Amino acid sequence: MITKEEDISRIIEMAWEDRTPFEAIESQYKLSEKEVKAFMRKYLKAKSYKLWRERVTGRKTKHIQLRSNEITRAYCPTQYKQK
Repeated sequence: MITKEEDISRIIEMAWEDRTPFEAIESQYKLSEKEVKAFMRKYLKAKSYKLWRERVTGRKTKHIQLRSNEITRAYCPTQYKQK
């Protein structure tokens, strides 16, 4: 069970990111897609969870086997800008 605030925050962030597949979350945090959905339901407000589900449902970039071979990274190049 994930209890550290920074891990909870990072999983939520990864789940919202379009280019981060569920498999990446499973690799880092040992949460299957089904478990990520339950996790998000637990930690998001009901409306936020609904918006997230609508956003990721059918999104090809959230599943490695559906992704284009042209996608070689899991995040936007501007995501981790130097501050």
